[in-house]
Amino acid sequence: MNIWVDADACPAVVKEIICRAAERKKIVATFVANQNIKVPPSMFIKTLRVAAGFDVADNEIVAKAQEQDLTITSDIPLAAELIAKKVRVINFRGEQYTENTIRERLNMRDFFDTLRSSGIQTKGPAAFSQKDRKAFADELDKLLAKV
Repeated sequence: MNIWVDADACPAVVKEIICRAAERKKIVATFVANQNIKVPPSMFIKTLRVAAGFDVADNEIVAKAQEQDLTITSDIPLAAELIAKKVRVINFRGEQYTENTIRERLNMRDFFDTLRSSGIQTKGPAAFSQKDRKAFADELDKLLAKV
């Protein structure tokens, strides 16, 4: 199992949790981004810098992730592609996406995208909280316990 992180929008606290978990479980975690990402020195923590551009990091993750890997992202279309490949996916708030839940999330995303494109202002996601941090850490631990 490898962990793939859509790192361009990854909160720093989530990055720290992932790095500690990768070290503890001796699982490779790769942070994919179109910019340099600072990570602690470790044989289990890697970065992969991709060219700037729309979906370049996403496409790299889809190309490299294998069945039973774990990807961490808040990108719903990326999550849908990965689920189709049997890759496990959780977001930065600890919500695991599944074949059953991803369709609903895609529909909601498209609905809000349509609202925004027609000029209606929508609220963004809530600020990342301590509760979100705990939910993420708990879900990551639960998934890694199966390894």
